[in-house]
Amino acid sequence: MVMRRIHLSSPHIGDEERELLLDAFDSNWIAPLGPHVDAFECEIAQHLDVAAAAATSSGTAALHLALIIAGVSPGDRVVCSSLTFAASANPIIYVGAEPVFIDCERVSWNLDPYLLEEELAESARNGKLPAAVICVDLYGQCADYARIVPICREFGVPLIEDAAESLGATCQGTRAGAFGAMAILSFNGNKIITSGGGGMLVSADPEKVARARNLASQARDPFPFYQHSAIGYNYRMSNLLAAVGRGQLRVLEDRVNARRRVFETYKKQLNEIAGITFIPESPWGRSNRWLTCIQVDPDEFGCSCDDVRIALEAENIESRAIWRPMHLQPVFMKHDVRGGRVAEEIYSRGLCLPSGSNLSGSDQERVIEIVKGCQLRSARGRLTAVSSLAPQRPVSSLDR
Repeated sequence: MVMRRIHLSSPHIGDEERELLLDAFDSNWIAPLGPHVDAFECEIAQHLDVAAAAATSSGTAALHLALIIAGVSPGDRVVCSSLTFAASANPIIYVGAEPVFIDCERVSWNLDPYLLEEELAESARNGKLPAAVICVDLYGQCADYARIVPICREFGVPLIEDAAESLGATCQGTRAGAFGAMAILSFNGNKIITSGGGGMLVSADPEKVARARNLASQARDPFPFYQHSAIGYNYRMSNLLAAVGRGQLRVLEDRVNARRRVFETYKKQLNEIAGITFIPESPWGRSNRWLTCIQVDPDEFGCSCDDVRIALEAENIESRAIWRPMHLQPVFMKHDVRGGRVAEEIYSRGLCLPSGSNLSGSDQERVIEIVKGCQLRSARGRLTAVSSLAPQRPVSSLDR
């Protein structure tokens, strides 16, 4: 019998989301505009304590718009975290710019402020500062914005916060998504809250958000006829998805607390095992623990993180390698990188375990037992190998 699939981070939907979705359906607002879109934008802005928000079809779309609004042009350079998903870097190529990848630090696995400052200082000396900095909040944890924001301000480079993974987290009491000239959110199906797809561009500057909303709606000019003075995009969120997102936002803190409990259970059960360590929580903030990430030292644990992944998959359990750094991706290898060793090490030993807010205790126990079992099987294998290499005593008549 095939065991039921345990997913990495499945959607967690309740009755309120269903009621709001049916309200949108019954109203016949089946379009990329409507009262739920307007309300979702207002509620996100209020939650983050920013001036305004524009709902988009995806987080990637929001980031694309943010780069356009920041004035990034073909031939410009854009600094980006290297340890991230490709969607953080792809929009740089969309606008014809050149990415410059920066290594992470070990405290939060996010962009290293020291390396960022080095890059901007060297760029200033060469007379060509980057047009923007994209700082990613990795695996639900804010970067060190107390240092990153002043660095970007000193050099006059716009900061864009990629908070796709960090909604519900904080940095020194300020909520993720409230840093930089603009920030972007994602409501993809595997995120801490979901609208079944979609994203959001947020900013303390309402004019930036108004421009994003216009560009996302094919950049139609405000005339009674169809006139376009700029190239626009079909990037708006539908009213149906916004209704689901509104219901999800109301339970965001519950979802954060649930994922933090999942993390703590893993840590309690696995932290004492030789060769397993966990993504640290930075001293400057509170993570939403979107995904529980572990590091597996094959020398101490006895097998690699990929061995663990394969063992989990054999039991119909989804896990995932840590993001492969952008500077190692074939499509980005030709671009500049500052540092890279820390990201490479984290990637080489990293694994994300099932972390959904609706992960049951029994399912989590299944995951834990399989991880533990990997070490036990490895230990038995080493014992067998050692035994086979041991000197054999001569066979005597007593053995027959």
